[in-house]
Amino acid sequence: MDFLQGLNPQQREAVAHTEGAVLILAGAGSGKTRVITHRIAHLIQNKRIPASAVLAVTFTNKAADEMRQRVAGLLAGGVGDRPRLSTFHSFCVRLLRRDGDPLAALRPGFTRQFTIYDDDDQVAIVKAAYKHLGLDEKFMKYRAALSAISHAKNRKERPEDVFRRAKDPNTNKLAVVFEEYEKALRRANALDFDDLLLESVCLLQHDAATREQYNRTISYLMIDEYQDTNRSQYELMRLLSRDHGNVCVVGDEDQSIYSWRGADIRNILDFEKDFPNAATIRLEQNYRSTKTILSAAGAVVANNTERKGKNLWTDAGEGDRVSVYTAFDGENEALFIADTIERLIHADPKTRVAVLYRTNFQSRQIEEALRRYGRRYLVVGGFSFYQRAEIKDILAYLKAALSPSDSISLLRVINTPARGIGRTTVEQIEQFALQHELSLWSALTQMLDEKLFPARAQAALQAFRTAMEEIAGAARERDVKEALKFIVERTGYGRMLEQDPSPESDTRAGNLNELINAAAEAAERGEDAASFLDHAALVADADSVDEEAQVSLLTIHNAKGLEFPVVFLAGMEEGLFLMSARSTRRR
Repeated sequence: MDFLQGLNPQQREAVAHTEGAVLILAGAGSGKTRVITHRIAHLIQNKRIPASAVLAVTFTNKAADEMRQRVAGLLAGGVGDRPRLSTFHSFCVRLLRRDGDPLAALRPGFTRQFTIYDDDDQVAIVKAAYKHLGLDEKFMKYRAALSAISHAKNRKERPEDVFRRAKDPNTNKLAVVFEEYEKALRRANALDFDDLLLESVCLLQHDAATREQYNRTISYLMIDEYQDTNRSQYELMRLLSRDHGNVCVVGDEDQSIYSWRGADIRNILDFEKDFPNAATIRLEQNYRSTKTILSAAGAVVANNTERKGKNLWTDAGEGDRVSVYTAFDGENEALFIADTIERLIHADPKTRVAVLYRTNFQSRQIEEALRRYGRRYLVVGGFSFYQRAEIKDILAYLKAALSPSDSISLLRVINTPARGIGRTTVEQIEQFALQHELSLWSALTQMLDEKLFPARAQAALQAFRTAMEEIAGAARERDVKEALKFIVERTGYGRMLEQDPSPESDTRAGNLNELINAAAEAAERGEDAASFLDHAALVADADSVDEEAQVSLLTIHNAKGLEFPVVFLAGMEEGLFLMSARSTRRR
């Protein structure tokens, strides 16, 4: 098959240029996904590169799945194997699960059976650290502390580095919280999302055998959305391509909007300095928008101070003009949006509308206005399936069974459903664990064996230990679907929901059934319990976007790369929706 057919000249050049370093500056709507997938297919089928030697990395599971399907369609009947297409975090999880043993020498306590801690788990660690240190949120909000810790990690800083640069008491306190946070992760053999990248980089930097193995097996590397990579992702890219140098990065510096979570625009701006012989190809023909939209967008990004420069153009018509409505306040704006949506949908029931805003709290008034019309809508980035209490409870049982040192999961389920283990008893176990530098599970079992609890608590904890041991056996011996069904039954969780008279209990029970359905699909794919937990931990808000929903409410960050016929930008005001030129001072 000729994978260059049907492409414009710049797209053909990008697909055909397979050797060495390549920077593809892909403007919005310029067909970058088509270029990436055709380039992969061209490498495999026309250049005879083994599929397993090609790694393409993007930022969301949704984007990776779309690429996977497109490549499979292009190669239908052509090859048996498929290339590696994944997110950065998914790739790192597989790397550490498969080849992470050498890290134990650098990270005492690390094993390949590590647990991935999500946002809620991380908040729980920070709360515990605050409590241990006698702090509260008057010092700093929990999530603000987590954000500061994440930024420090992205700069490769450790708690002692934060101590050294501290110039005020609050930074000193943050350093102590950071230290407690890291200790808790180590005790639990757990990694947060930053650690997945950091530890993968550490492994490849310090273990030559592993690095050389991956350079042999992966000879062509492609990175999508390169403008949004942080330094850890940049270092991972350099380590994976050290021996062959076949790196193709695709990005657009004008779409760099993730500096607040560690993205470093220097990665794309300095690519040609890092790879002096790199070829640079600009994709400038836009296939998505009208001339009016391109003109409006171009006028905004022209103010950016850090650009490599592109001139987007289109063969499409002028299109409708951009409409601006000046509202008196947030309520008036929301009513205008809802009223306009009703008129649009009445005129064309098949139309799809997106309302974009800067932060999630802005959705409240828009939702209230839509509800006045009885209009159904989808909120992206709200309460996702895997964040629901009943889902997290059952998965916490599975996590604690597979990794007994996971104290956060154990704390979540030790008295859920209620089994007579009170707060005072739990605090005793936590104190014992701290004093003896043990995980919560080790402290609990030691205290049980030494009969350190009153008779009633002893009996309740012994019953809990027995249940957890049986769950651990089920997790080892059964597929993930049957293991979850066993947990729901053995813990009494299903019975608790059946006996709950509230209307929400039926919904919660339905959610558990859906979890078991998801586990059944995973089992059919050959995934074990650990792989299923990895998938649940790595699901992102952007993965839940339903592009067929009639009305979608989402942040501008979650909307990146999506297409809608009608778009409202809400809250376009100074100090709320950043419209100023990107400043170099933010670095």
